Amino acid sequence: MKHKKTPPKAAPGEQSTRGAKRFYPDPGEGLSPQQVAERMKEGLHNGDSGVRSKSEGQIIRENVFTFFNLLNFALALAVLLVGSPQNALFMGVIVSNIVIGSFQGIKAKRTIDKLSLISAPKAVALRGGQRYNVRVEDVVLDDVLIFGAGNQICADAVVVGGECEVNESLLTGESDPVVKQPGDPLLSGSFVVSGTCSAQVERVGAESYANKIAGDASYMKKRSSEIMDSIDLIVKIIGFAILPVGGVLFWKQFFVLGDTLKNSVVSTVAAMVGMIPEGLVLLISLAFAVSVIKLSARKTLVQDMYCVETLARVDTLCLDKTGTITEGTMQVDDIVPFEGFSEGQMKEALTALVNTLTDSNPTFMAIKDWLPSSSQSELLSTSWKAAETVPFSSARKWSGAYFSGRGCYVMGAGEFILGDSFAPYKPRAESYSRNGQRVLLLARAGMSFADKALPEGMKAMGLVLISDKIRKEAPRTLRFFADQGVDLKVISGDNAVTVANIARKAGLDNADKYVDATTLHSDEDVKRAVKEYAVFGRVTPQQKLAFVKALKEDGHTVAMTGDGVNDVLALKEADCSVAMASGSDAARTVSNLVLLDSNFASMPVVVQEGRRSINNLQRSSSLFLVKTIFSALIGVLFIFINYSYPFQPIQQTLISSLTIGVPSFILALEPNNDRLRGKFINNVIRMCIPAALTMTANIVALCALAGPLGLSPEEASTMAVIMTAMTGFIMLFKVSAPFNALRGTLFFGLLTAFILAYTFLGGLFQLADLTLPMLIALMPLMIFAIVFMLAMLHLVDHVIANSLSPVYPYKVRARMKRRKRQ
Repeated sequence: MKHKKTPPKAAPGEQSTRGAKRFYPDPGEGLSPQQVAERMKEGLHNGDSGVRSKSEGQIIRENVFTFFNLLNFALALAVLLVGSPQNALFMGVIVSNIVIGSFQGIKAKRTIDKLSLISAPKAVALRGGQRYNVRVEDVVLDDVLIFGAGNQICADAVVVGGECEVNESLLTGESDPVVKQPGDPLLSGSFVVSGTCSAQVERVGAESYANKIAGDASYMKKRSSEIMDSIDLIVKIIGFAILPVGGVLFWKQFFVLGDTLKNSVVSTVAAMVGMIPEGLVLLISLAFAVSVIKLSARKTLVQDMYCVETLARVDTLCLDKTGTITEGTMQVDDIVPFEGFSEGQMKEALTALVNTLTDSNPTFMAIKDWLPSSSQSELLSTSWKAAETVPFSSARKWSGAYFSGRGCYVMGAGEFILGDSFAPYKPRAESYSRNGQRVLLLARAGMSFADKALPEGMKAMGLVLISDKIRKEAPRTLRFFADQGVDLKVISGDNAVTVANIARKAGLDNADKYVDATTLHSDEDVKRAVKEYAVFGRVTPQQKLAFVKALKEDGHTVAMTGDGVNDVLALKEADCSVAMASGSDAARTVSNLVLLDSNFASMPVVVQEGRRSINNLQRSSSLFLVKTIFSALIGVLFIFINYSYPFQPIQQTLISSLTIGVPSFILALEPNNDRLRGKFINNVIRMCIPAALTMTANIVALCALAGPLGLSPEEASTMAVIMTAMTGFIMLFKVSAPFNALRGTLFFGLLTAFILAYTFLGGLFQLADLTLPMLIALMPLMIFAIVFMLAMLHLVDHVIANSLSPVYPYKVRARMKRRKRQ
């Protein structure tokens, strides 16, 4: 630890905030209730430190007022006005989508709000001579706050009473505590390691030190969701094309073919309804909302719905050492007695010291936790009577006690206890330090302290080896990511050798490839280092940001974990950021995910949830896009051929519900932990093109046979419904394979439902009974559909898939080049 005298409190005029009148309350009384109310009225408080989710009204509006919903409302009104109310049945699907989407969105919002409330920090404020637990956002300028060991400094303040040691690693990355005495500043984002103090708040809200650092991360980051980017592109294309196609189709039907207004409107509405993927956006939002709710049960707060997908796609994970790989506490690895002393003697002396002293720094607590059980400790303490104690301080670098009849025992830094006499032991101590361990010396003397100074004749008993405590789950979690092909980078403000040794103990591959970030002076140095090294020490907050940017520029999808204010810039820049709930408020605020139990082992669960969502959404999205592409193709086709559009809106509703709507929602929520392969849009197109082209070819073949067989418009329409539904079920069969109990029941249940609907509800859906000409046409059309579908599948899987590979995004090409070099 280091003693660091920070500048004293500045003059009142220099510290005035927004020109406000300053109060200087009695440190033992604090502000009066009237002064607190005045500060709140003036807005001189910390402000809202939480992350607000959307309101329930916003969620409902976003589900109701979409472009496609408004278009559907208009189309339903059109068919109602021309006297065909049964063809407005498709609005039942739209209303169901709105209700389901709003319900799940509100449920996810309430889950997030509850978890956010649980994780909200509190502060102890002295007001009117009474202590109150107040929300951090309600801390006001000039409040007197009480800080004890473990408390986080929530606003910049100046110590007005007591003494404490503060860890500023969340701000600087350095873990050595700093002594704070009256007149010294406390910076928001740091936390108290030992001692107790009272402090007067000097800066609040945006003016605090931590918020100024976090303010650099206040820019809006572009949403990182390949799925939503792909869907947005599809929606834009459909939105651009649907109105012109519908308009021209109505013109052709009404003015060219001379059909009635009612038939023209109904046919046009059927074509446009078919082109709208009415449940696709809802399905994706629903799947992610379900993921949010599932992860909340695993103590994971999802602040960005789409980060679940991003984390599943990550190929580089940057880990902050403290709080991620390590617990943030210390542990005793071993004790090394010197000649003339035994382990038993060392343990007895250490037990007596920890039972006598009141230190609470990490090394002291590590020794206390390592020593024998309380009953044994009590037995030892009865025979060791302390006549004098000297508590630890960063100035002395040691603590100790004099025990009557036994002598003086101290533990701490060897150089400060023995001075030059530590030289014979120094090489051995340094060898342990190179392994990433902290080394304490235990020594004794026969004499007592002289005015809290060490007595003459101190003799070394042995060394106590202490290291950061590695999380039990860390090796298993690191192995999980390594097995998934994720490149791991450990980044820390501590010494590079220490960090490398901790990473090695945690099982990190390439832990021997480490670098001191103070040697990286240019952008080129950073870009070279992120390719060559796996462990980085002495890293500044700006360098962490530079590392993330360099990795992204090199084509990686980057995730970052962290818990401190010094991690905020990098967390904000990363494609997916993960914060520990035990860390700083700023880190939690900017992160996409917050692990409420600060358990790194939750990360694989999030990855698996992302895989489930993406893999299932690929299957379900392909079902929606089959209908959209098919409807667009035949919509354009029927502009140029001399036939009326063969579908009614109510028939489209029947086909969509049984081959798309119901199965897509069920399949989207199924368990699925398969690894991700390829791009979302490429995978979806590859799955849906064969069925869409087959459906289109069926309609073309049907038009060719309708005339020679003398099929009426009603019979042709019925044949179109049967052939389209059949191809839809073939597509459903393909995406459901391999079958399990759920998928088998789903497929055969929906197929049975279609047969029953045709048999018993044919009149409702405007379907004609099968006639001999229809049966004659049905057999060759079914054979044609199966052969054509198989041909399209072969074409897409072996020809189009290969042709898409050269146009993969830059990051995929870059990754392939790196693999070739390796």
